[in-house]
Amino acid sequence: MTASMNLTTDQQGVTDGREHRHAGKTALVTGGARGIGSGIVRRLAAEGAQVTFTYASAKPEADALEATVSAAGGDAMGIQVDSADRAEIRDAISSIVAREGRLDVVVSNAGGGTLKPVQELSDEEIDRMIAVNIRGTLDTIRFAAPHLQDGGRIITIGSVTSTHFPNDISSLYGMTKGAIASLVRGMSRELGPRGITINNVQPGPVDTPANPASGPAGDALRATIPVGRFGTVEEVAALVSHLAGEEGAYINGASLDIDGGYSA
Repeated sequence: MTASMNLTTDQQGVTDGREHRHAGKTALVTGGARGIGSGIVRRLAAEGAQVTFTYASAKPEADALEATVSAAGGDAMGIQVDSADRAEIRDAISSIVAREGRLDVVVSNAGGGTLKPVQELSDEEIDRMIAVNIRGTLDTIRFAAPHLQDGGRIITIGSVTSTHFPNDISSLYGMTKGAIASLVRGMSRELGPRGITINNVQPGPVDTPANPASGPAGDALRATIPVGRFGTVEEVAALVSHLAGEEGAYINGASLDIDGGYSA
């Protein structure tokens, strides 16, 4: 590689002229106002996609993300949607298709939950985790799939806790993420004949406001990660972008860990 061909990376993590990778595409990112979701929104928008992202309550963060993407020359719009509300998910997808005329990429990122031993979880905490992490993801996929262009992409954001339980507080959360990994495997056969791929990205410890590398658990977690550091939202977003692009066309039904070896 000559000096003139050296790769450079800007703030959005876009390299090697790939800023047009998703030009002309319409993308939906659920739970996109902050954390990993916001990194995915920024990456897809920087690479040319028209991005609609949902948020449940984080309007200030959503407004700030819209402004950041616009200042960088991208196109992103936030809409308020509770991912536990089936009707809101259905209506949001219908409105995106009506406005944009197409849907090419769906990233189901909305999720979360309370980390406690199962016997300490309240009924409400259990119901909410299942409603958002499992049913919300399923509803996003099933309502979006009929509108996806042939050759479209679906990416779910799961967690390495689907198979790796490092402590006694993640059993139910891990169960919900394991359900999504199973759903993705099955849906790959349903959607594959249309050239639509569906894959599940499973992050390990990632530096976000909800789980900061500088937080009280930071040192203990780093000691369990072979590469010795937390991941970044940009690294997760780069994997999502790859799966959403042409290079990801033969990856289907997979759950891909991105965790620095944490679950090895």
